[in-house]
Amino acid sequence: MREQVEEYIFGLQERIVSEFEGLDPNAPQFKRDSWLRTQGGKGVSCVFSAPPAIFASSNTQETILEKAGVNISIVHGMLPPAAIKEMRADHSTIPYDGQSSLPFFAAGISLVVHPRNPHSPTVHANYRYFEITEKVAEGEEGPAKVVAWWFGGGSDLTPSYLYEEDAAHFHNTLKGACDKHGDELYPAFKKWCDEYFYIPHRSETRGIGGLFFDDLSTEKHARLSEDSKRPRTAEDIFAFIRTVGDAFLPSYIPILKRTNPLPSTEQHRRWQLLRRGRYVEFNLVYDRGTKFGLKTPSARIESILMSLPETARWEYMTDMGTDEGSEETKIMEVLKKPREWI
Repeated sequence: MREQVEEYIFGLQERIVSEFEGLDPNAPQFKRDSWLRTQGGKGVSCVFSAPPAIFASSNTQETILEKAGVNISIVHGMLPPAAIKEMRADHSTIPYDGQSSLPFFAAGISLVVHPRNPHSPTVHANYRYFEITEKVAEGEEGPAKVVAWWFGGGSDLTPSYLYEEDAAHFHNTLKGACDKHGDELYPAFKKWCDEYFYIPHRSETRGIGGLFFDDLSTEKHARLSEDSKRPRTAEDIFAFIRTVGDAFLPSYIPILKRTNPLPSTEQHRRWQLLRRGRYVEFNLVYDRGTKFGLKTPSARIESILMSLPETARWEYMTDMGTDEGSEETKIMEVLKKPREWI
């Protein structure tokens, strides 16, 4: 399974980066940064960054994207006892004695796209595979026994301004991908997404949701009924991952193409930057992936913080988003009370 996942995510990364480069052929290309991890592993970070206007020359052309990253990480090493204890809550097959570490393998693709136009939404997606094995005794040959494995991932949309047709398109595309593998998947993972991307200290969600799931394996899943039709083998779950991964471009690119030409004002930009501030708050305070990455020894900090926008804004007691009937208030109503889009 390791080799299959690796082959798929590298292919998906290239398709996604090529699509964005094709949308804006006059913009700088994504920087492709291949790296090796001393403790074991490798990856490729593909990052787009255009300088803010204050740093740009007078002849700098406006780009569709302001900042974006499509990253692959394939790492292995030893999982400490504290992490093993936490993971056993969903994977009882993992041995735990409170003292021993276990070998792990993790592979995934993670992307975040922050467009320049305030009418174009930020988008995030992540698909990953995690595996834990027994230790190989000294002198033994052959692969170690796998004691636990699972898939996780999802995709979600974070607009500054609400266009209901775009929200419906995004969710419909993801639902269509999920429905090929079981009717229960989309509603369960959509609800999980609304719960996960919630900012408690703001009492609002980060965006308008999408999919979020974790711990998909042959084991019983707390979010899915036992008698439901759903992928249960490693091969079937990986097929589901490929389907939802392949749905990323058709779920988002039409939205970006539609909204990029829309005119915007300084007020639109101000609100976009305020909403990006909320994005930063969630990612640094609550996001499990960011927190896990920052705690990992010799982690690539630049790749982890790739998800943060180029520019964000905070205002003390801002009045934006409070005027009844305004476009800013329209999105806030949805963020305060998530809704169904289909």
